[in-house]
Amino acid sequence: MRPRTLPAAVAPVIVGSALAWRVGAFSAAAALLCLAFALLVQIGANFANDYYDFVHGADTQERVGPVRAVAAGLVSPAAMKRAMALAFGLAFVTGLALIGWGGWWLVAIGVASIASAIAYTGGPYPLGYHGLGDVFVFLFFGLVAVGATFGVQAGHLTVAALLAGAAVGALATNILLVNNYRDAVTDAKAGKRTVVVRFGKRHALGQFAAAHVVAAATPLALAVLGLIRLEVALAVAGIATVFGFVLSRALRAAASPAECVGLLGKSSGYLSAYALLLSGAIVAG
Repeated sequence: MRPRTLPAAVAPVIVGSALAWRVGAFSAAAALLCLAFALLVQIGANFANDYYDFVHGADTQERVGPVRAVAAGLVSPAAMKRAMALAFGLAFVTGLALIGWGGWWLVAIGVASIASAIAYTGGPYPLGYHGLGDVFVFLFFGLVAVGATFGVQAGHLTVAALLAGAAVGALATNILLVNNYRDAVTDAKAGKRTVVVRFGKRHALGQFAAAHVVAAATPLALAVLGLIRLEVALAVAGIATVFGFVLSRALRAAASPAECVGLLGKSSGYLSAYALLLSGAIVAG
């Protein structure tokens, strides 16, 4: 299930629900259903990644990092495929329960989210193998997840939800980027052309830092829109800047794949902390 990646599913629901609270539209039931859907899609995506990376030969003994269940022989490919189908099936059923709040358009969002999670490493054109995984994560774990969580509860979409979604999506993408930075050598051998493999580590470092700039600028933009008090926005932006600098420096200093393992957990933990900070600032008004 890769617990370190799960904050990417939780963070957008927290932020989207905080925005809904701010406009007086918060629904605990809808928020919990959004959270369940997001977690199940993330878990299903992790199962799919474990299965398809094994099939494509990307997970080999050369790879450094957390154990991959199928590649390590702990779970059979068939069992992992069934687990993937179960997770996505439960996600779809959970999503159907949200139609009462958001309407039938949510079916399209749910199907697109599940299809993209599978297409990340599976299907005839795996997104992750062609350098498009970062775009998928930014869209579906940022703009779509925050926007849909807010939209389901409030009944409409706002610029603020898109701005907050961009910040969350950028930091969620950084989790993937650290993972791909670590696996660059083995990914290249397997023909998995991630952003790091295609454009090099210098580009990856720049993208990583740019995501932190987006995260630091977002509370200031929300302050301009009147959703956060300026002094609170400055404090959140300052904290985000410091953490962004520290994490960017750590990635630049990582000389081996093993050094990226700890940074993966730190990037994931920072996304959680950022989501809580930003949501607290929004709720405080």
